[in-house]
Amino acid sequence: MDDPSEPYGPNRQREVYAGGMLADQHPDLPVDPDALREAATDALSAEACAYVVGSAGGEDTADRNREAFRRWRIVPRMLQDVAERDLSVELLGRELPVPVLLAPVGVQSIIHEGGELASARAAADVGVPFVSSSAASATMEDVAAELGDATGWFQLYPSQNPDVIASFVDRAEEAGYEAIVVTLDTPTMGWRERDVANAYLPFLDGEGVANYLADPAFRDSLDAPPEEDERTALWQFIEQFGDLSMDWATVDAVVERTDLPVLLKGILHPEDAREAVRRGVDGVVVSNHGGRQVDGAIAAIEALPDVVEAVADERALADEGDDFAILFDSGIRRGADAIKALALGADAVLLGRPYVYGLAIDGEDGVRAVVRNFLADLDLTLALSGRDSVADLDESVLADGSGNASLR
Repeated sequence: MDDPSEPYGPNRQREVYAGGMLADQHPDLPVDPDALREAATDALSAEACAYVVGSAGGEDTADRNREAFRRWRIVPRMLQDVAERDLSVELLGRELPVPVLLAPVGVQSIIHEGGELASARAAADVGVPFVSSSAASATMEDVAAELGDATGWFQLYPSQNPDVIASFVDRAEEAGYEAIVVTLDTPTMGWRERDVANAYLPFLDGEGVANYLADPAFRDSLDAPPEEDERTALWQFIEQFGDLSMDWATVDAVVERTDLPVLLKGILHPEDAREAVRRGVDGVVVSNHGGRQVDGAIAAIEALPDVVEAVADERALADEGDDFAILFDSGIRRGADAIKALALGADAVLLGRPYVYGLAIDGEDGVRAVVRNFLADLDLTLALSGRDSVADLDESVLADGSGNASLR
């Protein structure tokens, strides 16, 4: 694990440059995120590549996620003494060394044989929290075992079977996860043209269903255990996965079920953010699922400022403190992206596809390399912007694309 007392960026630079100049050793993985994606494409099967890289419809939302970051520009300050930098943040009452988590990504067994277990080990080694998906190819208990004492959160897809929801929450708490992230934007899967063209759904091949096949509530809903009739069990999973009828009562049930912090992932509209505060959850994740659900949707970074404002207004009305977490994902690729999201009010960001591309190329070592590169980029961008603490970032760091003053 990198020593948090040492600067991430200079450390990584020295390591890479010394390896290249003194030992003719070059990075095993591409550093540029687009080149990283292309290398992962070469490493994956056509079906797995389409599933991981693809998004909803014509993939306009995924494109917009990236383009929208260009609306905001960083305004560097000079002569600010940034020799010592603090990347730590406090999140849900715990101090984290960096404002970055690994986003929940399911079905990682189609990406690399190590799957979520490899990603969890890399996250623990580098010191970033890992958010384990309901749709993982390893059980939440096995993922938690790989994390050890490192921070892990569990991501919950609400099911049509309320007993499965309750069981998943109970298992996550028992396994030692520190928060429950309820994904709201997938009551059913979006229209993903690449997957439809391939007629490919990994769940029907037994991938990404480990949590369900091991779950007592899910198994109770079957006429025969999965070991005896896997095909029927997989179809039952398809029937139960997601819930188009879910509403705020679904959130209430999760909040009432657990003592763990509960965050809602998929918030884009400020009124949904306000209602989240009213319902007593502990945070939101501003996200459009990386563009995988609604084609033509607003970019997540475009939604962030209004969500931040709505949360602040609602909490002021309720006269509550500052312990509500706002996280961001969808489109984070480089350190500058994280700086912009943090400046616009996010407490931390989630890194998704890039670390999965690293997994595809080189397993656990690939995830580790991608995350270390990302943290180095974040650290250096912070320093070169003339700031020494991510916790102190605000909109004064930014200008609009024409170089005018802060947008808000």
